Amino acid sequence: MEIIQDLKVMPHWADTQRLAGRTIALVPTMGFFHSGHIDLMNHGREMADRVVVSLFVNPLQFGAGEDFEKYPRDFERDRQLAEEAGVDVLFIPRHEDLYPKDYQTYISVERVTQGLCGASRPGHFRGVATIVCKLFQLVKPHKAIFGLKDYQQVITIKQMVLDLNMDVEVIGRPTVREADGLALSSRNVYLSAEDRKAALSLFESLTVAQDRCRQGEWEAGSILAEATRILTRHPGNRIDYAKIVDPHTLKDLETINPRGILVLAVRVGQTRLIDNGLLEVN
Repeated sequence: MEIIQDLKVMPHWADTQRLAGRTIALVPTMGFFHSGHIDLMNHGREMADRVVVSLFVNPLQFGAGEDFEKYPRDFERDRQLAEEAGVDVLFIPRHEDLYPKDYQTYISVERVTQGLCGASRPGHFRGVATIVCKLFQLVKPHKAIFGLKDYQQVITIKQMVLDLNMDVEVIGRPTVREADGLALSSRNVYLSAEDRKAALSLFESLTVAQDRCRQGEWEAGSILAEATRILTRHPGNRIDYAKIVDPHTLKDLETINPRGILVLAVRVGQTRLIDNGLLEVN
């Protein structure tokens, strides 16, 4: 596995691969890899000839008072896991190279970022879109692979690619979970033993909602009431949002016909967790 840091070397490597007729898959990450990241890397190997994993904790997508400084980092562990997964290039750009002094250009995707995490974390998706756009310019991938746990992020990147006529296919992969249903996240390391138990309420609420849909329930309000009841059984849980939205526009739905997405953001203790699940009425 090759490690590239220089912003001039990365596009040169990409040009060489493209000229040789090889396809490139990019997996953008902030590191501290878990099984969900490895799934994205493995899928990249299936979809393309070469796999590039970027590792960069992007300050632009963290707001004031968020966890940028304490976000978990372990480069040597990440390097080993990426190499074991068969990654061709680990791209670790430097902050001062990506955002030099007097940096002034940002990407804003409008409507699909207005609610949900966009409302709770102002500026977050501007930071996400900006770094992903820069990575696309540098890595020149044919395909970019993201986890669907960050559902609004995937929709935002797809909208950016569509609007800016970018020649890259954005692929969303299903959420990878622990055996008990907890969605894998680098931030799970923050959870205490008690918080870890309370965090299972997110998966429980999604499962109950999906069961009710399969039984023919189509009123979003009724399903959200039950999801909220499950989430608030744990006194340490504070709901940021629990909504049922259109899978494409992310607008609130009153009825599920034929499908919607239940999206959740819940602060469990001091840790903010997100999750989502597809709802389909039979």
